[in-house]
Amino acid sequence: MRVSRRVLSAAVAAGLVVSGAAACGGDDDGGDGGSTPSGGGALKGTTIEVAAKWTGPEEANFRKVLQAFEKKTGAKVNYASTGENTDAYLGPRIEAKNPPDVALLPQPGLMQQYAKKGALKPLAPDVVTEVGNNFSPYWKELGSADGKPYGVMVKAAYKSILWYRPQVFSDAGVQPPKSWADLVKTAGTLQDAGTTPFTLAAGPQDSWTLTDWFENVYLSQAGPDNYDKLAKHEIKWTDPTVGKALETLAQIWGKGDFLNGGVATATKTKFDESVTQVFGQEKAAMVYGGDFAAANIATTKAKVGTDAQVFAFPAAGTTPPAILGGDVAVALKDGKGAQELMKFLASPEAGKVWAGLGGYLTPNKNVPSSAYSDPIAKQLIEQIQKSGDAARYDMSDLAPAAFGATPGKGEWEALRAFVQHPTDVKGTQAKLEAEAAKAYK
Repeated sequence: MRVSRRVLSAAVAAGLVVSGAAACGGDDDGGDGGSTPSGGGALKGTTIEVAAKWTGPEEANFRKVLQAFEKKTGAKVNYASTGENTDAYLGPRIEAKNPPDVALLPQPGLMQQYAKKGALKPLAPDVVTEVGNNFSPYWKELGSADGKPYGVMVKAAYKSILWYRPQVFSDAGVQPPKSWADLVKTAGTLQDAGTTPFTLAAGPQDSWTLTDWFENVYLSQAGPDNYDKLAKHEIKWTDPTVGKALETLAQIWGKGDFLNGGVATATKTKFDESVTQVFGQEKAAMVYGGDFAAANIATTKAKVGTDAQVFAFPAAGTTPPAILGGDVAVALKDGKGAQELMKFLASPEAGKVWAGLGGYLTPNKNVPSSAYSDPIAKQLIEQIQKSGDAARYDMSDLAPAAFGATPGKGEWEALRAFVQHPTDVKGTQAKLEAEAAKAYK
């Protein structure tokens, strides 16, 4: 989940007018599913509903992208937030035959599910061309199901970093760690210096962060091939490689005094809170968050790049981890409005608008690094480009949503329970395998 966000002040985000969020979309002119040339008010009189999980600064930024589309085409776009459980919002609307025109899904696995149900509209030929011009084969494949192109990977998230307060590190005499062993050692040194090492978002609605921790450790220890097999459930979660990763995570998760407020607080903490606890309230030194935490840091007085910096997720094995996330846009209704918006989202034009807002990454290869407005984003887009064949997409987002993307269930809840009982490695593996077996049927 989880995706790049804008470095935006809270005042701007709060002041943005929210209009028509609950309105239903649809092409007023009853388009035939093909895309027509945009510009010059070609879509005047057309209303399009777009649904995505974003709220707060993320929503504010996406609305600016939609406003650029409205200005370009004359269309009216209504935005609806799905909340964290995208399928819980979209599923009933799809069953009722009243879906939004376009949805942005945080998991390619969910796109695969909807494609199998016949709920998605294939990309129009000119949208396919736009995607082909701007995206590498890897990202195009992630937007396809059974060989048919359905999605546009509009946002990327680099999820193999930790955010930290450099002044606290300096005061304690430590440097950003490069290995897992160094990370554990650094945490102990910070604790001895009087600073809690980590905040951890392990609340029921936000324990997706725990899957990201696991994936970074697992990829590093087990390697890309095993990562691919586990992602497809070709090896079981009871495999020794999974147990080793859990034992490694317990070296941090299992030490309650390493976590702000201990386990009791961590298992109630939301993601946004975990970031602001570090950079707003200064309750800890580090937090996991991927590049998208920049948006949350921007709501505090801390400045990204100075007061808030990042280091690569320390390798727990021989492979430096490089986990990517992303959001895929799909059309759920026929009509030129939906396809034209998909084409716009696939274009460098939309990517440049988003990148200019800050805290955003795109897999669109024709959005130049000069378009990015903050130094962290420029740093991370270069890391994505250099990650090569070892980079892997977020495993939980490739899994069926019932296992990898549902609050309070599946992998989320199994790992959350492990934070509470970090010595129960075998029991956690058994629970993960039981949940995976049901979801992958």
